[in-house]
Amino acid sequence: MESVASMLDFSGRTAIVTGGAVGIGYGIAYRLAEAGANVVIANRTKADGLLAAGELSSRGWKVTAIPVDVSVEESVREMVAETVKMYGGVNILVNNAGVYPEIPLRQMSLSDFEKVIGINLRGVFLCTKYVSEQMIMQGRGGRIINITSIDALHPSSVGLAHYDASKHGVWGFTKNVALELAPYKIWVNAIAPGGIMTPGVQKLQQSIPAFGGADVQKMLESMIERIPMKRLGEPDDIGKVALFLASDLSSYMTGEQIVVDGGVLLT
Repeated sequence: MESVASMLDFSGRTAIVTGGAVGIGYGIAYRLAEAGANVVIANRTKADGLLAAGELSSRGWKVTAIPVDVSVEESVREMVAETVKMYGGVNILVNNAGVYPEIPLRQMSLSDFEKVIGINLRGVFLCTKYVSEQMIMQGRGGRIINITSIDALHPSSVGLAHYDASKHGVWGFTKNVALELAPYKIWVNAIAPGGIMTPGVQKLQQSIPAFGGADVQKMLESMIERIPMKRLGEPDDIGKVALFLASDLSSYMTGEQIVVDGGVLLT
């Protein structure tokens, strides 16, 4: 029987984390790098990717940054080719890149809708398509982890119709692709985070009373009150679950979605 230590030793494996420069993506990149993986932070903003890669590399871990726009096919193909050129292959893909602008339906333009679908859903399709092709060619299996949301199961607020559509789409995509890729020993699973204290949420929390006259601090306090654990999650709460799904600790799981929300869906 394989030891826990060996199952959590990612030495020699290469992981791509899209949107890995901040927040949940950074939490995932941190844990995979700590476990010994070569980690590629694939981020749309080059400067942010380089900063995050530098921070993790300073710990002695093998981390690099590659700029990518996951909604653009050629950009994704170049990201995969560059990763293979650097490390010889890809073993783990984390589809984390996403956006969630709050826009009520009556104010939402077609371009607003298409932007969210393009990044959150088309991006998952493109990255999964080209990384899985590489994994199949390598013949060693692989792990694909899609970051959905509790909004893939239940809406969290008005103004996220485009976001919720994209995350429901990613959940459906996860299950179907898990069936297709299982014969190649590529396991495909999802993580559905609830409220996570990311830098974006922190900025919101620190802002002056904001949107439409609403008090942002009171909105956050109300959100936390609905969470049985009485706290927002940390990026590392998602990072640890991603580490589990990327490892042999989850060797008999595919097409599954793990909810990490402090119990909020129970309410």
